[in-house]
Amino acid sequence: MNDEEHDFEVFYRARTPALLRTAYLLTGDRHLAEDLVQDALARTHRSWRKLRDGGNPEAYARQVMYHLQVSRWRRKRVAESLPGELPEPHDGRDHAGAAADRLALRKALLALPTRQRAALVLRYFEDCTEAEAAELLGCRIGTLKSHTARGLAALRKALPDIALEGANQ
Repeated sequence: MNDEEHDFEVFYRARTPALLRTAYLLTGDRHLAEDLVQDALARTHRSWRKLRDGGNPEAYARQVMYHLQVSRWRRKRVAESLPGELPEPHDGRDHAGAAADRLALRKALLALPTRQRAALVLRYFEDCTEAEAAELLGCRIGTLKSHTARGLAALRKALPDIALEGANQ
């Protein structure tokens, strides 16, 4: 294995979990998130030489991931039905309250329109600036602000207890 391949493997092993978390927030589905990350990492690998010599491979992979997801949103949709919810893994501790909050937040996020969900993920989970998020979504800053405000309003309405709890901290 040459140095270039070794460097990519180190990057792959170190950054894949973080990329998967972001992809899951964007897609709302674990399997779609894995596909999204795999596609983004394949494209990152193709550009690895120039990224390794002076670029930012993680930023490149994330940008590819966002662009791929926006392209998927624009495609014709086929109705998908899921047979049911799978239980969360259990490690022996009681996490009922936190698990209920996570499930409620997930459900509320998935109920949002895709552009609002993407705006919230980019702004609050990825800490992108308004300009960065607008560029990634291919829209104006004002449009991004509108999506963000509407998405937050919908989440506050759907999750009043969680919103109030977060406001008091």
